[in-house]
Amino acid sequence: MDSRRDAALRKEIVMKKRSRIRLAVSAAAPLLVICLSVMIGHTAHASGSPRVVGITAKRFGFAPDQVTLKKGETVTLRLHSEDVTHGFFMRKLKIDTEIEPGHTTDVTITPDTAGSFTTICDHFCGANHGNMKMTIVVE
Repeated sequence: MDSRRDAALRKEIVMKKRSRIRLAVSAAAPLLVICLSVMIGHTAHASGSPRVVGITAKRFGFAPDQVTLKKGETVTLRLHSEDVTHGFFMRKLKIDTEIEPGHTTDVTITPDTAGSFTTICDHFCGANHGNMKMTIVVE
């Protein structure tokens, strides 16, 4: 008789535990949905910011000397000079700015034409200034 009573008691304990688990899951589900929605919203916002491409100017070149961009994709070119003031000029991409040493210059563009574009330093920076250029490829 005790074994039947023990079995019934164990069954009742198991049923109560299952009930508590169901209650916890049903309470947690809305919180999980809210958390996932917030995370997805933040990810969408982060991916909506322009891609940043770092470019360093130094007598008498740019590093990297070539970057590849996608047509129609908004990109921020983050420009930095290691030594003197340099220019950064490319008429077809509507870029014309100066890069001062010790400062970061951001130029945001959305290329609408595919091609290979030579960007030059248009601020005299020394004897080999005329050879200071880089290529921006838009695919």
